[in-house]
Amino acid sequence: MIIEESAFHPLPENLKALLLENKSLLEKWNVLTPVARNEWICWITIPKKETTKQYRLKRLKEDILSGKKRPCCWPGCPHRNSNAVKWFRE
Repeated sequence: MIIEESAFHPLPENLKALLLENKSLLEKWNVLTPVARNEWICWITIPKKETTKQYRLKRLKEDILSGKKRPCCWPGCPHRNSNAVKWFRE
C-alpha cells in the first residue's frame, strides 16, 4: 500500500501504522491534498503532552473517515504558514 506524503512534515510512525491498519482511512488520506495532509500531521504532532497527541490521532481517524479534510479550529501549520505562528506558544 502506498501512503501519500505531506507538503512539509514527514509521516510519523504512529500515523503510518494507523493508516496501514485501516484501508478506508488510507484511501481517504491519499485523496487529501499534500497541504491538507501536512495540516493533519502538524496538528497531531505539535502538542507537548502525549495524551493530547493520542487523542488527536484518534480524532484524526474519526474526522477523516467522516469526510473532513482539515482539522477543526486549527489556525494552520506554524512551520509552513507564518500567519499561524501567533497562535502557538514556545
